[in-house]
Amino acid sequence: MSLVDSVRKVIVPVHKEGYVFIAIALVATLVLGHLWTPFGWIGAIVTLWVCYFFRDPVRITPLREGLVISPADGRVSQVASALPPPELNLPAEPMTRISIFMNVFDCHVNRAPVPGRIVKMAYTPGLFLNAELDKASDDNERNALAIETPAGTVGVVQIAGLIARRIVPFVKEGDLIATGERFGLIRFGSRVDVYLPTHVIPLVGEGQTAIAGETVLADFSGAEPAARLFKGI
Repeated sequence: MSLVDSVRKVIVPVHKEGYVFIAIALVATLVLGHLWTPFGWIGAIVTLWVCYFFRDPVRITPLREGLVISPADGRVSQVASALPPPELNLPAEPMTRISIFMNVFDCHVNRAPVPGRIVKMAYTPGLFLNAELDKASDDNERNALAIETPAGTVGVVQIAGLIARRIVPFVKEGDLIATGERFGLIRFGSRVDVYLPTHVIPLVGEGQTAIAGETVLADFSGAEPAARLFKGI
């Protein structure tokens, strides 16, 4: 392994959305350190955490047709049947919902689970309940996308959490998007729901770790084995 590769494994790129927060943390660190040295050390730790939070690592995305890839890093908190958000204008029929909870230490850059066209995108203001709660899907601030694919329409919903206060989209309605492409970011703890047609069998279970852009959540073709192993983040 070359020196450059070794450095890249340690120094992960930071998304530009984090620049302003890093700058604020640095200024606060300098001011606090001037007032009292221990405050400066605390500020330095917070600054390092902010850099870590906004990391944007390179991911290797499986591109086989029909695969549904995880849009978020985190823990699969729920696999259940649920109605899709009404703002997506999808049929009012239960779909398979896979929920991935991101804590404050997970990477919060979200990636498209499937390739296709964004036929609907809708932002809904709301509360900031714990994103792990089931009612957070209905009550919390969220940004919902419907992605039309040859195999069917997939719903993706970014949900703000107890700490999160801002959902930042990178795409707009009508855009074509590729599997694994970055489509948004949620700041400071949140959840992403993926809605699939009921005939699509999930390949993950509750409690498993998912990696955005890499972990296979489901397979429209049914060719992917039902049991998979997942590496940690």
